[in-house]
Amino acid sequence: MPRIRNCRVFGCKAPAFVPNHYCAKHIAKEEEYRQERAKFEHRYSTPQSKESRWKYNHVTRYRNETKAKQNKFYHTRQWQRFRKIVFERDYHMCQYCKARGVIREGNIVDHVLPVELFPNQMKDIDNLVTCCSNCHYWKTRFEEKYYGTGLHAKATNNPPLTDLKLIAELSDRIKTQK
Repeated sequence: MPRIRNCRVFGCKAPAFVPNHYCAKHIAKEEEYRQERAKFEHRYSTPQSKESRWKYNHVTRYRNETKAKQNKFYHTRQWQRFRKIVFERDYHMCQYCKARGVIREGNIVDHVLPVELFPNQMKDIDNLVTCCSNCHYWKTRFEEKYYGTGLHAKATNNPPLTDLKLIAELSDRIKTQK
């Protein structure tokens, strides 16, 4: 039995047989629809093959014992409790945005001092803050430059920063340089 879906024409309830998106009555619109979709497909398709994604997620990402240990910690009940405590403590507000005077909801728990260089701070609840995805992205870019974290980077021996306002300002500078 072929798979079916509703026709894309507003109000038309006739079945369209997959891979088509329009019924037999409106099939003439199918080619136009496919051309329109093709304009945007490159934005959402990944250039990586399934094999290379698998290799990254299972080999490169956990490239050494330390990274594998970190990943294992993020799947524990202890981490789940830490997340809950930090979210409640910070009222689900991004602390980096708050340091800039902006109020934004956060849904990520971030280590202020990167675990890669400060593994003894991994389970320190005072080293955890709530942040939004945008701040997390730019803070990670800041850590790569300031501390030298990342896959092929070398440590820079810069002093550890724990002042959220300073970290937010330095992350903003990274953002404006790009």
